[in-house]
Amino acid sequence: MTEHILYGGKGGVGKTTMAAATGLALAEQGEKTLVVSTDPAHSLSDSFETDLDGDPSEVRTNLFGVEIDPETRADRYQEIVSHLARDLRAVGISLEEEEIERLFGSGIPAGGDEAAALDVLAEYVSSERWDRIVFDTAPTGHTLRLLELPEILETALETTDSLRGQLHRMANSTRSMLMGPAAYLGRDESEDEIAALQDRMERAHDVLRDPERTEFRVVLIPERMAITESERLIERLSAVSMPVETLVVNKVLEDVNEECSRCRSQKERHDERVAEIRKRFSEFEVMTVPETTGEVHGVESLEQVAEQLKKR
Repeated sequence: MTEHILYGGKGGVGKTTMAAATGLALAEQGEKTLVVSTDPAHSLSDSFETDLDGDPSEVRTNLFGVEIDPETRADRYQEIVSHLARDLRAVGISLEEEEIERLFGSGIPAGGDEAAALDVLAEYVSSERWDRIVFDTAPTGHTLRLLELPEILETALETTDSLRGQLHRMANSTRSMLMGPAAYLGRDESEDEIAALQDRMERAHDVLRDPERTEFRVVLIPERMAITESERLIERLSAVSMPVETLVVNKVLEDVNEECSRCRSQKERHDERVAEIRKRFSEFEVMTVPETTGEVHGVESLEQVAEQLKKR
């Protein structure tokens, strides 16, 4: 069984519900499970009907939840940029921090949601505290940026580290001739932070792309636009070597009032869409989850979804 399950897809298809229900099912099997929301617009607290924050909180026996707060990691990236600006000024290169951020902003975002989520994700997947971790990811675009970040950050961090090394060598070679800030330029904690961040990004990259450890499940609903977007998502996931095995078709009408012509028509349309999904994505396992009569909030309603997931 894979250690990490990521649920992704377009907004409004039920990713949070699937992640929460899966976490609940795993916990009931005796697996110590953490459900992580990487979506800036968190709704995991609503699903579990309990307050969650940036630290794992116990929901029930063996089940924990956490909502990643990007602001808690903003200072890490800002500090790297600040140290780089200071080093440049120390050897006579007059660039303001805003200019440094413009140069490196695409690679070292000063608190970007995806970078912060990836940073925390890397820590969780490296921890031995949990048997299983289930991720409720943000809508498609955000999730793809998160998964593509390790390569982007790797290049930017290598560039930053190399540049700082050059600045230090410049300062050391002229130490005897210069008096002032450059004379005191030396190794500081930010160099270790860059190395540690590089290490976390590498771990996240390796774990997320290991099919023995990670599975990405695409959630969609039986509508044409959702099918098309899911197809694009799978193509992009394949391009970044992200292992996808399962599609979860949520909100499928199964039992309807036969006397209601509109209900029968909608069910027929759903049946057609599910058949289309099974044909178009024949290489994947396709699971269906029936439409519910209300919003899925609280452990009791999540247990019903968990039972449906077990049956499929």
